[in-house]
Amino acid sequence: MVKEDTGLKDKVVGKLKEVEGKVTGDKLREAQGKAQRTKGKVKKDLTDAKKRKGD
Repeated sequence: MVKEDTGLKDKVVGKLKEVEGKVTGDKLREAQGKAQRTKGKVKKDLTDAKKRKGD
């Protein structure tokens, strides 16, 4: 069985980093979190597109 990378991990970790950055006032950490969340969303979109193509 092949495990698909749906980007959930990146979205969750990204959100945590973003919140951490907001709480501590660390703009760089906040930006890293936003970037990682975006990466997760892109992975999910790619996975969904591959599924649609396969159907």
